[in-house]
Amino acid sequence: MGTLIEDVQFTHRIEFPSKAENIALVEKLIDDACKAHNVHESRYGNILIALTEAVNNAIHHGNRQDASKQVTVGYEVEADRIIFLIRDEGPGFDHDHLPDPTDPENIEKPHGRGVFLMRALADSVEFEDNGASVAMAFSLLPVQE
Repeated sequence: MGTLIEDVQFTHRIEFPSKAENIALVEKLIDDACKAHNVHESRYGNILIALTEAVNNAIHHGNRQDASKQVTVGYEVEADRIIFLIRDEGPGFDHDHLPDPTDPENIEKPHGRGVFLMRALADSVEFEDNGASVAMAFSLLPVQE
């Protein structure tokens, strides 16, 4: 079990059916969390993109848009970082062997960038349950340029 996932105790959590329009609920959770915990504005875009990618993957790939299946999103603040956890009810996926979206043969493909973006934008990313759970940590401090 990864250290991020095993240690996360949700401060706030939402659960919703696997419908694309419910991404708006996650955007509100992100806005509220960033405001409540003074997340530096230079981190906001990374959090928003990484989390919406993870939730989109949970809805479309994990739960296969089955509205009877739930997606859970929660977070906690720990010292100088905020950790988000996203879970779906799907079978998971092999997150260690995904095609490289920057490979020339994959550049034109319309899908396959979500996990790449999550790893690029979060300070750390951990998968659990064969990829059905993902935790992402982001510093609360400004991005160092």
